[in-house]
Order: sequence, then structure tokens, then C-alpha cells
Amino acid sequence: MKSSGRFFTIGLVTSWYSSNIGVLLLNKYLLSNYGFKYPIFLTMCHMTACSLFSYIAIAWLKMVPMQTIRSGVQLMKISALSLIFCASVVSGNISLKYLPVSFNQAIGATTPFFTAVFAYLITFKREAWLTYGTLIPVVTGVIIASGGEPSFHLFGFIMCVGATAARALKSVVQGILLSSEGEKLNSMNLLLYMAPIAVVLLLPATLLMEENVVGITLALARDDIRIIWLLLFNSALAYFVNLTNFLVTKHTSALTLQVLGNAKGAVAVVISILIFRNPVSVTGMLGYSLTVMGVILYSEAKKRSK
Repeated sequence: MKSSGRFFTIGLVTSWYSSNIGVLLLNKYLLSNYGFKYPIFLTMCHMTACSLFSYIAIAWLKMVPMQTIRSGVQLMKISALSLIFCASVVSGNISLKYLPVSFNQAIGATTPFFTAVFAYLITFKREAWLTYGTLIPVVTGVIIASGGEPSFHLFGFIMCVGATAARALKSVVQGILLSSEGEKLNSMNLLLYMAPIAVVLLLPATLLMEENVVGITLALARDDIRIIWLLLFNSALAYFVNLTNFLVTKHTSALTLQVLGNAKGAVAVVISILIFRNPVSVTGMLGYSLTVMGVILYSEAKKRSK
């Protein structure tokens, strides 16, 4: 039984890594290498798939019990979270048009810094000074990596920092808005309600900012049918990122999840460099390594302060 349980956990972690890194690399390929220049529409495809698969997983397959929204106030809170979630995903996808995945991951690793800042600004929650001290190498590493990045692009950098900040803001706001026992939702149910709201928010943005994107996509498909399959596969993968994240969280410890999360970014960097062959500098890699070390120290400091 122990052996089968171990294989199940290894399979889960492999699926989590594959879906996370897969969707990141496929987003990069579509938006940068393939030339599909519609990040908002791509995000809307992701959210549509998440809406559909979430409903199938919860209502039909009964993977988790369905939790209902109990009030208009709770719906407004979930809508606010969905707006921040949209901003994070769209900004992240836009940044992939301009930045290599390796640099994108280096900036993304600074999430703990933004989480600490927002937690202090919004909830006045103070961490131990040692915890704040560990954030110095996190930020310094990205500054060094930025200076040594051969493919640095200012707009892409701003979008990526915005995506990272929005991701941190969502986690802080989620902790505040859905803190009461009656309003707590597990991540699967939260996605079930957030994804359709995200589609509603992204639809007008797509129509206004990416005119005739459906017509352009169909025209592209007439020349190369692969684009439809790539979009469908990419959208399905976006849901499996959330599903495997939920399952890995459920079946492993918090410490294991932290270690795996830190390693995942490094694995994504190595694979992206091997696939896209983007130029990297020693300075850039040293900066990224410093950031990862800072994140590991931050996780340790947080654990000890509890």
C-alpha cells in the first residue's frame, strides 16, 4: 500500500510539473514564436476551459463536494478576486510576448516580497525582522538578473512585475475576503465560480483591444489547423494546472509543496533555455540563483516564526 501511495504521489507531482511548465512553454510558443499576438483572447480561452472542466469535475465526477455561494456579498468578493486573477494572468501572458521564460520565472520568484508588502499595507501584519531580511536577496537577485538579461524588454518587465504583484495581491485579498467559516471555498470550488466571471470580464476587453480575433484565428486555421489544436490543448492544460495544484496540496505536506514549488521554477528555466535557446548570461543566472536562495530562506524564516 505504501509503495502504491508513493507511486501515486510521484505521478501527481510529475503531472503538476508537466502541466505547469507545459502551459508556460506553450504560452511562450504561441505568443512569441508562433506569432499569435492575442494574450487577452488566450486568457479567455483558458478561463472558458476552466469553467467547463470545473463544472464537469465537481457536478458530474463529484471530485469534491459542491459549495454554494451563500450571499450577494460573497459573490461580490469572488468577483473582486476574479478581477485581480484576470489582471495577473493577462499581464503574465503579455510579458511572455517580450521576455524569455527564464527571466519571466526569475521575476515571478519575487512573489513572497509582494505578498509581505501587501500583507503589511492591507492588514498591517508584520513579520519578524529576519523574515524581512530574507527578502533582500529575493529583490537583489532580480535587479542583478535584469542588468544581465540579454533579452531585457522594459514593457515586458513591467507587465511581468505587475503579474507577480497581482498574484500576491490575490492571495492576500483571498485570505481577507473569504476568511469566515461560512465563506471559505476550496480552490476547486473557487475556480468554478471565478472562471465564468473572468470570461465575462475578459470578453469586452478582447472585443475592444483585440478586434476580430476570432475571425483572424479562423483565417489562421485555414492555413494551419494546428493553431486550433494548440489553443484547445493549451486551454485544457490551464485547467489541469489548477487541478494538479489542488491534488498535490491535498496529498503532500506544506513543506514538500514549498520545496517542489521552489524547484519547479528552476526546472522551467532549464527546459525553456533548452527548447527556445534564448541567450543567457552568467550575471543573469547568478541573479536568478540569488533570488531562489532568498525564497528558500524566506520559507525557512516564515516556518520558524510560526
